[in-house]
Amino acid sequence: MDKTKLEKVMDIATKRGFFYPSAEIYGSKSGFWTYGSLGTKIKHKWENLWRNYFLSLNSNFYEIDDVNILPKKVFESSGHLKNFNDPLTECEKCHFRFKADQLIEDELKLNVAGLKEDALTKLIRDNKIKCTNCKGNLMDVRFFNMMFDVKVGAVGEDIMYLRPESAQSPYLAFKREFEATRRKLPLGLAVIGRAYRNEISPRQAFFRLREFTQAELQIFFDPDKLNKHEDFNSIKDYKLILHINNKTSKLSCKDAVEKIKLPKFYVYYLAKVQQFYLETLNINEKLFRFRELDEKERAFYNKIHFDIELNLETLNGWREAGGVHYRGDHDLKGHQEGSNTKLEVTIDEDGKTKRFIPHVLELSFGVDRNIWALLDLFYKEEKERTLFIFPSNITPLDAAVFPLVNKEKMPEIAEKIFLDLFNNGLSVFYDNSGSIGRRYRRQDEIGTLCCITIDSDSLKYNSVTLRNRDNMKQIRVNFDELKTALKRLFNNEKLEKIGKII
Repeated sequence: MDKTKLEKVMDIATKRGFFYPSAEIYGSKSGFWTYGSLGTKIKHKWENLWRNYFLSLNSNFYEIDDVNILPKKVFESSGHLKNFNDPLTECEKCHFRFKADQLIEDELKLNVAGLKEDALTKLIRDNKIKCTNCKGNLMDVRFFNMMFDVKVGAVGEDIMYLRPESAQSPYLAFKREFEATRRKLPLGLAVIGRAYRNEISPRQAFFRLREFTQAELQIFFDPDKLNKHEDFNSIKDYKLILHINNKTSKLSCKDAVEKIKLPKFYVYYLAKVQQFYLETLNINEKLFRFRELDEKERAFYNKIHFDIELNLETLNGWREAGGVHYRGDHDLKGHQEGSNTKLEVTIDEDGKTKRFIPHVLELSFGVDRNIWALLDLFYKEEKERTLFIFPSNITPLDAAVFPLVNKEKMPEIAEKIFLDLFNNGLSVFYDNSGSIGRRYRRQDEIGTLCCITIDSDSLKYNSVTLRNRDNMKQIRVNFDELKTALKRLFNNEKLEKIGKII
C-alpha cells in the first residue's frame, strides 16, 4: 500500500532529526515530542522571524519571559479551572478515551464546536459511532478539565498548575510593565514559551500536543480607540482572505471596516498577520484564510474571533494555526477582582484624565503547528527525489559542503571552506560519505538550500560548484566569490544571474 503524505513527511521528520517521540527508548507517551537538531534550527528561525516581525509593529511592544508554573488563584480568576474543559467519551469495551468533538468531526465531517454533552452524546447514538479501535460502544460524553496540577513544597502542601496558555503571563505582568515603559498605550507584551494541556487523546501527528510552544502578543489598548489605528491608511487597500458564513472572499481592509463592521484596530492586525504568512513565510495565498468563529464556537469573552487557518493535505483540509482575538477587558478585570489589585490605568489626554481597564487584542500562534505546516506546505515529490522547498529564511541548513572524493587534497579544501562558512554564521553541514548523488539527495530531502562541491577543477582553478536545491542547476564560483554568491542566492536571486550554468 502506498504511504500517505502524512506518513511520508513523518518518516523524513523522525529519520532526519526534525522531531521524534520523547523518551522513545522507554516507550513514548502520545502528545510529547523532542525537537531534533534540524527541527530545533527551523523552530528557532520561525520564532526569530515572528519575534522580529511582530515586535517591530510598534515601538511600545516588548517580549517577556515568565515561569511555567503559576498559583491556583491565577486560574480561578482567569476561569480556566471552571471552563477549560474538553468533551470526553470512553469505549465501554477497551476503555480507550476519545476527544468526543474531534471523533464526531472525523466520522461525520461536521463542525460540532460549542455543543454540550447531551448534544454530542445524541450525535454519537444517532449515527451509531463506535470505538475506532475495537468497535465497542461509547459511553455518554462528559467534560474533562485539561489542566495539569503540580504539588509544590517539601511535602507538596501547595497545589499549583502548569500554564495551559502563555497569555496569562502578560496579564499578570501588565501593571509592572505599564509603569516600567512609562505608562503608554497601546502596550504589547509578547511571550514565546511552553504551555501544557492534558489532551484526552492527542492525534494528528505533531499537530495536537500535551506540551507545546506558543508565540503570543497581547496588545493592551484604550477601548475608545478600538476603531482607530494611526497606520490604517497604509493597509486600507490591502485585501484580506476572509471565510465568513462558509464562504471565502477577498475584501479590502477598508471594506472590512465599512461593510462587515470590523474595527480598524482589529483589521490592521489581521492585515499584518496575513502579510507575515504570505510575505515573510512565503505561504501560497490559496492555502491561507481567516475563518470567523460564531458565538457558539468562540470563547465567551472573545468579542471578535478569527482563526488563522492553513490548508494542510497531511491533515485532510483546513486546520487552525493561530488566531486573532478581541478579548475586551475580561482578563485584566478578572485578575483585578481575584487579586484585589487595581489594574486600571490613568491616562491624561487632551487636557482630560481618563481612568479605565485596558482592553486586549491577542495575536496567538501555535509554534509547533506552524512547524508542521511548513513541512506539509513545502514538501514536494519529483520523479527522482523528494524534498522540502523551504524559503531561504526558514530552511534549517543554508548549505552543505562535500569533497567529490576523499583524495587529492579535496577533503582538506572542503573542510577549510566549511569552517570558513561556519565561522561566518552560516548553518552548514559537512559530508564526505557515499556517492555524490546520494549526498545531494540527502540534503534535498531536508531542504538544504544549496550544495558546494570541491572537485578536481577546484585544485586547478580555485573554484567550487554551487548547486541549487530547487532546480539542481550548478555554476562554478571562485573561492573568494563564494560568500557573495551565497548571499545572492539566499536573497532569492536566480542561479543563472549569479554565474554561468554548467
